[in-house]
Amino acid sequence: MTEIEARAGEGLPRTRTAAAEAKAAMAGFLAEFARFQDDVKSKLKHQEERLTMLNAKTMSHGRPALSARAETEAPHQKAFNAYLRTGDDDGLRGLNLEGKAMSTAVAADGGYLVDPQTADRIRSMLFATSSLRSIANVVQVEAGSYDVIVDRSEVGSGWATETAATAETATPVIERISIKLHELAAMPKASQRLLDDSAFDVEGWLAEKIATRFIRAEAAAFINGDGVDKPKGILLPTKVANASWTWGNIGYVPTGAASDFAATNPADCIVNLVYALGAEYRANGTFVMNSKTVGAVRKMKDGDGRFLWSDGLAAGEPSRLMGYPVLVCEDMPDVAANAFPIAFGDFRSAYTIAERPDLRILRDPFSAKPNVLFYANKRVGGDITDYGAIKLLRVATS
Repeated sequence: MTEIEARAGEGLPRTRTAAAEAKAAMAGFLAEFARFQDDVKSKLKHQEERLTMLNAKTMSHGRPALSARAETEAPHQKAFNAYLRTGDDDGLRGLNLEGKAMSTAVAADGGYLVDPQTADRIRSMLFATSSLRSIANVVQVEAGSYDVIVDRSEVGSGWATETAATAETATPVIERISIKLHELAAMPKASQRLLDDSAFDVEGWLAEKIATRFIRAEAAAFINGDGVDKPKGILLPTKVANASWTWGNIGYVPTGAASDFAATNPADCIVNLVYALGAEYRANGTFVMNSKTVGAVRKMKDGDGRFLWSDGLAAGEPSRLMGYPVLVCEDMPDVAANAFPIAFGDFRSAYTIAERPDLRILRDPFSAKPNVLFYANKRVGGDITDYGAIKLLRVATS
């Protein structure tokens, strides 16, 4: 055997050994990978079962499934529910909500802040109802009043030449309107036996009762409020004929009849009311009137026999008069002599509502035994901030 053949023979076992080792290593890797897959599948299955169990639990309580907000609100909501039912405030006092939007600090006169979910339900009901709130400018403040700076004039101007001296022009007039916040309160009651019933949705009941009382009080004040311990309404300022309108007053247009709309061409006064408002406000104009006035106005036709009134084309869309939306506020006056039954204007510019975002609840189990009283209060104010953005219709000949 030659030397070359001997060396080749020596290499054969080594090659076979290396291949066997590689095959064994691959088999070990595949086995380890299979164990890793089984472990991952087991953990995923366990996590899926846990999520399914949590999902079923939250859905059984009527709450959104696995909501991040529900996770953060659950401790406060649970503690607040215990306070409403039994007066136990240990849970509220023990909560640490630093850095969150809701605080459980006790007010100076007692009571706790309503949990975020209930407060949102009340706020949404306030906005959803037929109140001036739905079309006005609403701001959230942390102080006892809200100041609006109004520039009610324009900077003067004039033509200038190259050589002639430039004359001094008019200076703008700046005015501050301060909207004071007033306390609005409601005090519904429930029997302790009813509160002890776990099937009774105490939070939903409380939200509905408080919102109903607040809606009625706010809606009336935003229209007819005199500013004494309540907001100032849109009908509070002095009314003058639109031709004589000045800042601080509300301009009006007459119907042309002493105690009703004119017998002939009754719709003319509606047209006059629309065009009494400046073009800069008219694009965002809205009519405000009560149901009785709506019943009279929707019968009006133009010169070609077409109704001025048109119902909303989609669910939730307001009806329209001459193409402008109509808000039905029952606190507006009826059609009568010298009354102002219809308002038209850009209310987002004309009227500002300022309120504190918090709502407080004080539980009183002693004053009306065997019932429990819930004293809820919030602070809200309102006032006209642009007297040129609103016009009224007066039932009169001139």
